Amino acid sequence: MAFASLAVSGLRLSLSAGLVALALGVSPAALLAGEADPAAILRIGSLYEPQNLDNTAGAGQGINEAFNDNVYEALYRLADDGAVEPVLAAGHEVSADGLTHTFTLKDGVKFHSGDPLTAKDVKYSIERVIAEGSKSSRKKSLAPIAKIETPDDRTVVITLTSKSISLPYNLSYVWVVNDAAGDITGKEDGTGPYALTGWKRGSTLSLKAFDGYWGTKPENAGAVFSYFTEAAALNNALLTDAVDIITSVQSPDALSQFSDTSAFTIAEGKSTTKQLLAWNDRVAPFNNLKVRKALARAIDDKKLLEAIWGERGTLIGSFVPPTDPWYVDLTGVDAYDPASAKALLAEAGYPNGFSFTLDTPNYDPHPITAEFVKAELAKIGVTVNINIITANEWYEKIYQKHDFQATLQEHVNHRDIVFYGNPDFYWGYDNPKVTGLIAEAETSDTEAGQTERLTEANRIIAEDAASDWFFLYPQLVVSKAGVSGYPVNGLNAQFFLRDIRKEG
Repeated sequence: MAFASLAVSGLRLSLSAGLVALALGVSPAALLAGEADPAAILRIGSLYEPQNLDNTAGAGQGINEAFNDNVYEALYRLADDGAVEPVLAAGHEVSADGLTHTFTLKDGVKFHSGDPLTAKDVKYSIERVIAEGSKSSRKKSLAPIAKIETPDDRTVVITLTSKSISLPYNLSYVWVVNDAAGDITGKEDGTGPYALTGWKRGSTLSLKAFDGYWGTKPENAGAVFSYFTEAAALNNALLTDAVDIITSVQSPDALSQFSDTSAFTIAEGKSTTKQLLAWNDRVAPFNNLKVRKALARAIDDKKLLEAIWGERGTLIGSFVPPTDPWYVDLTGVDAYDPASAKALLAEAGYPNGFSFTLDTPNYDPHPITAEFVKAELAKIGVTVNINIITANEWYEKIYQKHDFQATLQEHVNHRDIVFYGNPDFYWGYDNPKVTGLIAEAETSDTEAGQTERLTEANRIIAEDAASDWFFLYPQLVVSKAGVSGYPVNGLNAQFFLRDIRKEG
């Protein structure tokens, strides 16, 4: 998605090209030709164009890739190694009861419009995320916020209804936006090291280093994101020197094209992108535990991973990747066992199987995975009707309306086990024990307590076969030789630009 951030910017959503150009300020061509040395401009190729420019409005993962910590900053940042670092927060104090958090802001920070950063901007930005109409994936995580006060321009006081050990982490998802900016679905006013200079829908999005940036000057003059709807075209752009970097390679077969180490660099990081088969747990027969477990046992995840990623990628037995503190190897739960799957189906009242519709996004590797699932489940008498839809259709039909039986999707978010504690989430999983553990974890006094509870919740979710988790993608970034300093893990689909250097 790629969800979500499930904003939906935590889901990986690959978007079709738009037909209408939206010129905002200077065009990418003008940026390259006149305002900066073209050699200092990063040319980035991506499959993930934003749907809009607001991460609370269902913009898809592309907005995280282009804007997180580039155009917009937050009080905290989720670094590429998974650490939570202060950015706009100069200080943080917590009351003895854990319910009052006082943040002090950095001095001298300005928005791209020239307005100074104040506490009211932070208050406004948090309220955008928790507002009724917000589509942010972290909206529920910030629900304990009871009130936000701004006693002076540099102080933000957040009062909670219950303790939230993850508050700084969750605030890393909250872009700090100028409270005078208004609608930002087609424009921006952030504090980051880059300002938006142009967005041509279906084509390019251009950023230029912001001269008034409060922090360390970036290593480059800006970036132009070029968007592609097909992986082959994206790969060809790097081969023909039309781009400098591909942010995410979708097939290991493509890597052989970049085997010349004198011309290209291939970086493999630790992905948090999970491909899964999500049941609508609200509807029959997927509200039946034995059915869910039977289907999970009928699909050979190892064979699927090898078919798509060869020797790369990682098998997972739950929604939690090894980089999360509450990871446990649960690949043995409902492991591949077709005979057991058939027996469970009979026990569930489906000795002759059943049929269902599988909605799948139209971009790789989802259609391939759908065909694999169809073939595997046919072996136990279950008929799969594949319905291929666009990313936009997926968002409306599945994520918003919950109008589906089963679906394939890839989730990019870090620490997103919390989605299984939300019965209103699109897959409809509702186990009060899990919901309670996730809530208790958030009110823990220590990280050890949080980890203990989320580890238990992780085990239960796996035993419940709440979804069927196939594998973690490898995070593959390919660049021209001489390009360095880019993030290799890309947590939450972020792609930090400021440290990237380009030689020649």
